[in-house]
Amino acid sequence: MKHLIALATAALLPAIAWGQAASAPKAPANEVVAKAAKEPDAVLTDSGLVFRSLTEGKGASPKATDVVKVHYRGTFPDGKEFDSSFSRNAPAEFPLDRVIKCWTEGVQRIKVGGKAKLTCPPAIAYGERGTPGGPIPPNATLQFEVELLEIKAR
Repeated sequence: MKHLIALATAALLPAIAWGQAASAPKAPANEVVAKAAKEPDAVLTDSGLVFRSLTEGKGASPKATDVVKVHYRGTFPDGKEFDSSFSRNAPAEFPLDRVIKCWTEGVQRIKVGGKAKLTCPPAIAYGERGTPGGPIPPNATLQFEVELLEIKAR
């Protein structure tokens, strides 16, 4: 949980190549993101997030300013788990605007009762720093399975 609550340390602005229109679609950040973007029903957003709904919820979707209660599993692209509320059998609760950008953006796309897979390139995860002293190395692409249990207004 402590890893998810870390604020993004730096905002990375997308670079626009010489002669490329500003409205050009964003290319996947790396091979992991490109592969995830090809999964059925996956959506690659302008930020580089790949969102894939696994189970459609029936409730509301949270706003960035809401507090959410979720179950989640975080893995590296090789499948190695680095954090999981499922394995602790204890859902996590936090303000959605106090986590990595990938989560702030991705969880807003889930409805209560829904589950989704988020593939997070480094720029919207923990970036060049990773989690110093923690399990996330610099420039890591991360994957999360997130189940939205509840939305609580602040």
